Amino acid sequence: MNILNRITDMLSASPKTLFLIDGLGALVSACSLGIILPRYEYLFGMPKSTLMILAALPCFFMAYDLFAYLFVKKRIASFLRGIAIINFCYCLVSIYFLYHHQEDLTSLGYIYFIIELLIVFSMILIEFKTANNLKN
Repeated sequence: MNILNRITDMLSASPKTLFLIDGLGALVSACSLGIILPRYEYLFGMPKSTLMILAALPCFFMAYDLFAYLFVKKRIASFLRGIAIINFCYCLVSIYFLYHHQEDLTSLGYIYFIIELLIVFSMILIEFKTANNLKN
């Protein structure tokens, strides 16, 4: 059994935990993009204005995750799919900005954003797979 299956099997027993994990990840992203990276723009190469846009988006995701965790009792699978789709859209926006600012980005900037994208894509897979496990 691969690690993705083990994680989703474990989370299927307590799927609302995914909203907490996703919300915590969104908090880390918002702080990294909105506080840390702008101070070191010269090391990463992404303009501050773009970082502020990218930092604002996870703030909305945290609100969605908190609402889902606290208030959603039914249709949890639908809300998991919702955050997975939102996360996917965030990845598309990030990829757009990576492309748009490719001449400005440093190697460290690429490394940061590739790692973030890999983490978010992993969450997307886990959220969709857990949602599908709940339906079955």
